[in-house]
Amino acid sequence: MALAFDEFGRPFIILREQEKKTRLRGLDAQKANIAAGKAVARILRTSLGPKGMDKMLQSPDGDVIITNDGATILEQMDVDNQIAKLMVELSRSQDYEIGDGTTGVVVMAGALLEQAEKLLEHGIHPIRVAEGYEMASRVAFDHLERISRKFEFSADNIEPLVQTCMTTLSSKIVNRCKRALAEIAVKAVLAVADLERKDVNLDLIKVEGKVGGKLEDTELVYGIIVDKDMSHPQMPKRIEDAKIAILTCPFEPPKPKTKHKVDIDTVEKFQTLREQEQKYFDEMVQKCKDAGATLVICQWGFDDEANHLLMHRNLPAVRWVGGVELELIAIATGGRIVPRFQELSPEKLGKAGLVREKSFGTTKDRMLYIEQCANSRAVTIFIRGGNKMMIEETKRSLHDALCVARNLIRITQLCTAVAQQRYLAQLLLKLLQIGTLELSRSFADALDAVPLALAENSGLSPIDTLTCNPHCGIDCNDVGTNDMKEQNVFETLIGKQQQILLATQVVKMILKIDDVISPSEY
Repeated sequence: MALAFDEFGRPFIILREQEKKTRLRGLDAQKANIAAGKAVARILRTSLGPKGMDKMLQSPDGDVIITNDGATILEQMDVDNQIAKLMVELSRSQDYEIGDGTTGVVVMAGALLEQAEKLLEHGIHPIRVAEGYEMASRVAFDHLERISRKFEFSADNIEPLVQTCMTTLSSKIVNRCKRALAEIAVKAVLAVADLERKDVNLDLIKVEGKVGGKLEDTELVYGIIVDKDMSHPQMPKRIEDAKIAILTCPFEPPKPKTKHKVDIDTVEKFQTLREQEQKYFDEMVQKCKDAGATLVICQWGFDDEANHLLMHRNLPAVRWVGGVELELIAIATGGRIVPRFQELSPEKLGKAGLVREKSFGTTKDRMLYIEQCANSRAVTIFIRGGNKMMIEETKRSLHDALCVARNLIRITQLCTAVAQQRYLAQLLLKLLQIGTLELSRSFADALDAVPLALAENSGLSPIDTLTCNPHCGIDCNDVGTNDMKEQNVFETLIGKQQQILLATQVVKMILKIDDVISPSEY
């Protein structure tokens, strides 16, 4: 691209390979960008709320995902348009920051773009529209702070946390078990939370799934579940008051680092080599026994000879345990990960009240439960379900619930879900006397898009439902009341504020683009 001037001094742009590029300018570029953003929002619109529909996505290698989680849908979609990719990024940033509200934020951004298009057609400058939206979003942000309410919770009174997590789970496929799953999520977060610092490390919560059983069998284990079994079938399947040696060194003789060759030409030499190897194994097992270990968990494998020796010495062992699981076991049991047998000592052993092996169904699948740990700050949520897709969707739903519980522990403020959005829409018209009233009205109309979509997805008449009391929400589940407080439908204040801010920022960015140069398709 180069800048040149004509004989009157007016600048113009010379494009290299101009015939191979397409260019959109001014209002046409803005309309094309808005159309791309609206197309993405339209896909997610039907997935919003407790009666939202699921989407089935098939990857090029044949894997199928069924979900109504906005971030997952957009992540799996093959998007080419750059503006559509901005909407994908918008959903992803909401997921990273808040964990919930990924569908709503895209629907809101799509509604803001739709209203902006009408304003642009009336001849209002895009910068004025962007500034008006920014002003309105600040008013909405501050007012949400005022109408939210604080709540108190403790280890004995977790009901406010459970009610908010139930709101999150009510729009998922797992909503028939939302009470049980919400309680599991809250208890898991409280188990790993540092309430003094108001900090939660979600890495300490391991989510494990196994096909079989039913969703109601999902349980919270105050310990770690490892998808492994004992290395030898004759080793004990239940160990009480276990002292665990956590090793990252293999049960095998050391190998020289240089290239080497051993010539064995007599039986005596072979016997000597075998005895030396046996001695190595003996020493390794003896070091574990001397340290007082009653269970060995090893990151690497070991051959049949070491396995046989461990069984004869009455030292149960588990092999091929992953690095992340080793770290969680070390945190839960208060042990240290040992890289060399020489460094093994009694104070580096982890302690667990019970280690047991559990079998599932007729498939001979076994898993290892490490429970009653010295430090219960690492927990596992164990999900059961009829098929793999169900388990994966339950994992995504529980991730949202865990994030909501974490956000509530950080900032203990709630607002009743859709009711506040409708109230804000009405209120903005009264509050915003700054700038153009038309811009304020457009922002308020865009805020109405979420309750409108909820009413549509629930099979209700959108206009009739929205013209009722603006302080009430949408009765999606036919409870008989529109009062969200009575229905206990709550969401986090920070989640709603983040939605409004992120959607406004992305819309501002899209409106400021007035020139699009793209390579033409071959």
